Amino acid sequence: MKESRPSTTFRGLPLTSEQDSEIRHYIHTRERSGVPWDTPELAAMLADMLDPPELAFEERQSIDDSMRAEHATAQEGADADLPSPEMGQRVT
Repeated sequence: MKESRPSTTFRGLPLTSEQDSEIRHYIHTRERSGVPWDTPELAAMLADMLDPPELAFEERQSIDDSMRAEHATAQEGADADLPSPEMGQRVT
């Protein structure tokens, strides 16, 4: 993963590359819509990213379990898109 540096993040904030990408996407979407992007909503997003709320152990575990299940489902879908070995063989 690329390190976050003030020169590579939004307004020099210590964000991960994923967080920086999310912020830039938000700004791009707002600009395309012709609405202001420097909003209280953006400030709240940044505040959550820089100082995330503490989660109870059970909440963290639930989120982790949900992410694992989502990843497994996505992986199964990706595997289903691959052609089966039999499809490439000719029947004679």
